[in-house]
Amino acid sequence: MTDKEFMNLALEEALRAYHENEVPIGAVLIDEGGILISREHNRIEQLHDATAHAEILTLREASRKLNKRRLSGCTLYSTVEPCAMCAGALILCRVKRLVYGAVDSKFGAAESLFNVVNNPALNHQLLVTAGVMEKECHELMKKFFDTCRKKFSRNL
Repeated sequence: MTDKEFMNLALEEALRAYHENEVPIGAVLIDEGGILISREHNRIEQLHDATAHAEILTLREASRKLNKRRLSGCTLYSTVEPCAMCAGALILCRVKRLVYGAVDSKFGAAESLFNVVNNPALNHQLLVTAGVMEKECHELMKKFFDTCRKKFSRNL
């Protein structure tokens, strides 16, 4: 499968989040042979847990399934550039590659606000591919926040 096909799987997860009134971010983790290990979406509101980001939940599930903490050789696909927490988790798990869709200019930690995933002071860096299906990923986020703003303004 291609990066676009794997990003489509992450977008399916983001759509699940959208329909559950969560910020629509999805993530999937693929092993070096191209096998899907885990997939998740944001569940912050459902779980009442600020750390329940799609990327974190995907890494946790993969570690449980594989019974190991290091996910060397794996690629994580995320619909949105990971935040600093998620970028740090990718490094700690030793993920080989990050592929993401939309840039996050407010919280991004792969290139936008910070570059945690390729900080030479850290003992691990990731290969990064940005902008895969960027338009689709960005549009879903925009639609979600436009809907939130409309709901908020109606309640004033």
